Amino acid sequence: MLAKVSSAALNGIEAFPVEVEVNVAYGETYIALVGLPDAAVKESKDRVSTALGNSGYKFPMGRTTINLAPADEKKEGPNFDLPIALGLLAASEQIETDQLENFVAIGELALTGAVRSSKGILPMALRAKADGRTGILVPTENAAEAAMVKGLQVIPVQNLREAAQFLEGAIKIAPSRVDIAKIFEHGHDDELDFAEVKGQENVKRALEIAAAGGHNILLIGPPGTGKSMLAKRLATILPPLTLDEALETTKIHSIMGLLEPRQALVTQRPFRAPHHTASDAGLLGGNINPTPGEISLAHHGVLFLDELPEFKRNVLETMRQPLEEGRVTISRAAGTMTFPSQFMLVAAMNPTPDGKMPGESRSSPREIQNYLGRISGPLLDRIDLHVEVPQVKFREISGDRAGEASEQIRGRVVAARQVQQRRFTHKPKITCNARMGPKELKEYCALDEATRELLKNAMADLNFSARAYDRILKVARTIADLAGARDICGDQISEAVQYRTLDRQLWT
Repeated sequence: MLAKVSSAALNGIEAFPVEVEVNVAYGETYIALVGLPDAAVKESKDRVSTALGNSGYKFPMGRTTINLAPADEKKEGPNFDLPIALGLLAASEQIETDQLENFVAIGELALTGAVRSSKGILPMALRAKADGRTGILVPTENAAEAAMVKGLQVIPVQNLREAAQFLEGAIKIAPSRVDIAKIFEHGHDDELDFAEVKGQENVKRALEIAAAGGHNILLIGPPGTGKSMLAKRLATILPPLTLDEALETTKIHSIMGLLEPRQALVTQRPFRAPHHTASDAGLLGGNINPTPGEISLAHHGVLFLDELPEFKRNVLETMRQPLEEGRVTISRAAGTMTFPSQFMLVAAMNPTPDGKMPGESRSSPREIQNYLGRISGPLLDRIDLHVEVPQVKFREISGDRAGEASEQIRGRVVAARQVQQRRFTHKPKITCNARMGPKELKEYCALDEATRELLKNAMADLNFSARAYDRILKVARTIADLAGARDICGDQISEAVQYRTLDRQLWT
């Protein structure tokens, strides 16, 4: 007898439907599993046969063929255990149900018959909804994640017998539901706060501007000045994730298996801090079958690169396209994948090889230039703000005066982002000032004659590149938004110019 069970598989961060066809016929006992299965899928027949026996069912005798269609798409992982087991039960007439075509089944089986948590449940649930399925059978630990898809019955199952009895109608299982408002109640990390940072008011101002406009920022200063401390608190002043942003971020974390058990959604903006020994595959993504790297895991959040010159130059250079386009395309023999990577880059570095300021360093000018030269000009041009982080004075460290809290700064950042949302209402691909293109710069960053002359002189005197010119205008637009100003004035251009430290060659 032939039975068909609907399931799904992953292709990048998206899912595609898979039909599990099981045919049980008379003949010598033999099991054929076809449809481009990987090693984990091939091993499912051993897990399934044991799980069936331990759940009180019999593995069918005779010639059994299991096909995973479409046959030309590679299938990976143990998520097909549950649909294969259900197909075997239906094909051998151990269960009778007409619900197999209405529900998608996903889950790995333990030898006891228990259904274990799986990766990529959210994109699979979205696929099931798009395909018009009534519901989806998922492991109990993944039910909250799948329940984020409205209009789809999410049935949490603990074991194979429970799934089979539900499909037969012998038992009822209440669909999982989530309260989205409650999930977003704790959207910020209360453990970190800018109030803990003593001094460094100029750096806090630059970080506020970066957060308000989604700008990339580079912190330059000696060790012990608080660069890492400041960078880690940047995420606390960013606007909260929207539901669409949270869903997109959750999809990436879901396929990588980074969600906590029973976690429904990623509600905090990601903060990723890879070590400077990271490879290009670790940063961008890769492996034989392309998977997201650190820049995609930081999507809609912050990517912090400490000790920037210590990263391999070829690794840093591969970031240029993602920084510009907000996505990364990886080509391998197994195929080409595109992953979203719209993140804020926050980098930190010492001003000289020995960590001291140029006037105090024992390094020669050539050594300093070689050190700075590890970061290419094109990459620096893609970083909007270069900010000096000086040593904190003793009276600021020892004083009782607390800095401004993250909540207050975040209020101003959110207000500036709302201005940008209204400005770009008809441009859905542009989410903040940092994403403006040449057309938007011309439209929203017009300067009067006096301000244009000021910028012209700065460009000539400081030998800025054309890309640096665009960055200055974008930063000035954000400063104006924070001030509630309609037009960009000279003071805002002057402040934006001050945030191009490395362009001004202060270390030579």
